[in-house]
Amino acid sequence: MSEPEPEALDTARSRAKDKSPWNWLLFIPIVVPLIPALFNADSPRLFGFPRFYWLQLAWILLGVATTTLVYQMTKKRGDR
Repeated sequence: MSEPEPEALDTARSRAKDKSPWNWLLFIPIVVPLIPALFNADSPRLFGFPRFYWLQLAWILLGVATTTLVYQMTKKRGDR
């Protein structure tokens, strides 16, 4: 077996050491859509769509916003 390149090992180690508290925010778009009380009604309607449907789109936006925020706050300043 060949040895892994040192550059690959450094990258893997830096990812394993990333213990930023910002990463906890990534649980929000996972946990919030699992709360059934948020879906248990037909109203309010938004542009004629019941709550269930427009909340599904809102969860997508929440996930994108949260992921973007965490990425921006945890990326190293030298990286592009």
